[in-house]
Amino acid sequence: GMEGLSVGSVLLTGCDGGLGLGLLKGLLEQPSPPRHLFAACLDPQGKVGRAAEWGHQPVPKTSCPLVDVTDPNSIKAAVRKVQEKVGSAGLNLLINNAGTTRRSTLATETAENMSLVYTTNTIGPLQTSQAFLPLLQEAAEAEGQREMSCSRAAIINISSVLGSIEVAQAWEERQDVCYRCSKAALNMLTKCLALEYGNSGILCVSVDPGCVTPPLEQGMGPVTLEESVQGVLRLLTQLSATGNGTFWDWRGQRLPW
Repeated sequence: GMEGLSVGSVLLTGCDGGLGLGLLKGLLEQPSPPRHLFAACLDPQGKVGRAAEWGHQPVPKTSCPLVDVTDPNSIKAAVRKVQEKVGSAGLNLLINNAGTTRRSTLATETAENMSLVYTTNTIGPLQTSQAFLPLLQEAAEAEGQREMSCSRAAIINISSVLGSIEVAQAWEERQDVCYRCSKAALNMLTKCLALEYGNSGILCVSVDPGCVTPPLEQGMGPVTLEESVQGVLRLLTQLSATGNGTFWDWRGQRLPW
């Protein structure tokens, strides 16, 4: 529908560019934007700092905490900043979007690539989810509605169809073994989070945004950034308890693990 995604507070990691910046802009342009929007990035002075120029008037105050998802102290500092702003209302929505890749084939893959990409793409979302759990639990308890939803309390892991073992998409185009393995592992993390945090009323879902991140070439891929952002935000309005621990794409279609 046209009502858009209505959520009190959102923390979005990896806002320095690409999909993160697109999602940030998309959230600000919702009919009722979040009261608290935390654009977690590595460079708060960069593009994200100018985000206040976007969206409806009056624009909600966008806070840009420095967050390196590979550094537990950086994550803890962000938790404190969020807690100061949201108080006992907690955090409604955590979007784990920070990610990285290294171009590789099976022949050229290295232990260094594997470790680096796994640290950001899999351990990063784990540490971020662990750290924000108390605030997500507060939101799940504070919300009047008892149904599971992204408006109440949710963790969205931005994954990739390249992490789907069953689909095994685009092998000829990009092997990127380190990236594929990290996203397959992220999908298992989503399932683990869903099994454990679901009891607290927190919805946990993996989403493939469709735009190959980072793109092979500018503008390549089956979907534009705008289509991806609109599709992901539409999906987030529709997710409910039946989707806990599942994998979806930007079109709102269920993906196989």
